[in-house]
Amino acid sequence: MSELTQLTIDRKNSYYWRVTFNNPPLNLIDDNTIPEYMRLLELAEADQELKVIVFDSANPDFFISHFTPAAGTKNLLTPRPDGLLPWAHFASQLSKLPVVTISAIRGRARGIGSEFVLATDIRFASLEKAILSQFEIGLGLFPGGGGLEQLPRVVGRARALEIALSADDYDAATAERYGWVNRAIPDAEFENFVERFAQRVASFDKRAITEIKHLVNIRHDLPTAQELDESMKIFFSAYNWEGPPKRIPILTKHGHGTYSDLELNYGKVLGEIDFNNEISQ
Repeated sequence: MSELTQLTIDRKNSYYWRVTFNNPPLNLIDDNTIPEYMRLLELAEADQELKVIVFDSANPDFFISHFTPAAGTKNLLTPRPDGLLPWAHFASQLSKLPVVTISAIRGRARGIGSEFVLATDIRFASLEKAILSQFEIGLGLFPGGGGLEQLPRVVGRARALEIALSADDYDAATAERYGWVNRAIPDAEFENFVERFAQRVASFDKRAITEIKHLVNIRHDLPTAQELDESMKIFFSAYNWEGPPKRIPILTKHGHGTYSDLELNYGKVLGEIDFNNEISQ
């Protein structure tokens, strides 16, 4: 793939990129997103001068809302030559990339959106506008893109269970307190803060940056690509469990995958749906 359509790379200088995700209307990750992320990895790995990548969104309401199978699952479910599913490879390699990766979170990062930011090195969130969630259990599923591997490492076992089992929305202040994000920054200051931080890190020596990240990674237990791969394979098989065929149509009726009150306020609306009654009808 030579052309990126969902991702835009703004090369601020030789050392620093801003990568913006734009897949309107909801910034859903779909099957067409995966080759673009893989291409981005290739470009970043090949650039010997690059030191910092900031990931942001063109949509003020949604950083990455979640995954949709609407475009199919060929690119997601076709194993690589090493046997790994592409997302497992991508999430693992993003964490190991010899470049500092920063998520600048405005809007909602749910499901695989949360798992994407967990795969980056540093996470800054707009205090007023960022929302994070692992909402998959509401669909009868579970976090299958790295959430169950990453969350216990960054927030601890009990809070990881709370997040995955509640399927609720967590505001930036709570996410900061839990360690899900590094900082929650007032939105009026957010862009300047992220830009200053990125430029500051990019001003330091590449070798020192790379060695810091490498030593932290090898001493502080990143999830393996094989662990991520196992969870993703179980996740896609879970669409055949008893729950998803019953729950997903109900949530679709309430606006899942469309610009709706459900997508804007997933945690709240999910808690108001009487699934037992709707399933029995």
